[in-house]
Amino acid sequence: MFNHEEGEELVRIARKNIENYLTSGKKIELKEVKEKYRKKMGVFVTLKKNEKLRGCIGYPRPVLPLIDALLDVSISAAVRDPRFPPVSLKEMEKITVEITILTPPELIKCDPKDYPKNIEIGKDGLIVEKGFFSGLLLPQVPIEWDWDEEEFLANTCMKAGLPIDSWLDPNTKVYKFQGQIFGEEKKF
Repeated sequence: MFNHEEGEELVRIARKNIENYLTSGKKIELKEVKEKYRKKMGVFVTLKKNEKLRGCIGYPRPVLPLIDALLDVSISAAVRDPRFPPVSLKEMEKITVEITILTPPELIKCDPKDYPKNIEIGKDGLIVEKGFFSGLLLPQVPIEWDWDEEEFLANTCMKAGLPIDSWLDPNTKVYKFQGQIFGEEKKF
């Protein structure tokens, strides 16, 4: 997918875009964009302050070119995550930026009780959908919380606003995807 240098470049673009938006209210304009960044891909931007979540927004599916999606979600993670007040420019000094570039979600086709056997902690992220409810957790989340596969499924259901055992319902769809994670060093 992407090498380390490309990942670092995308993280720098995300930070610069956030800081520019907080200063001017506008996205940055990139003069040159690698062809690789024009491919449609899902992407999330996660902001952390003192190692605690401060914002996280993304596109789970490849609906926009990566670079366009990155510019959109970096701003959204900073100022539109409904769980948090908007980030200030001064606060950005203490925030680390992380991006997760996603593979297209793949429907897990098996008996629901076998979902845990089809999920690899640390590699897979999950999307749970039932009716109008949908929830997503990135691959790094179960590692950060030390969850096993069943806890990961239950928490993804909870994120969707569903009962924690909804993954066992045959009408619930469970998708997995992988993510390539790039981030800044921790700031203290």
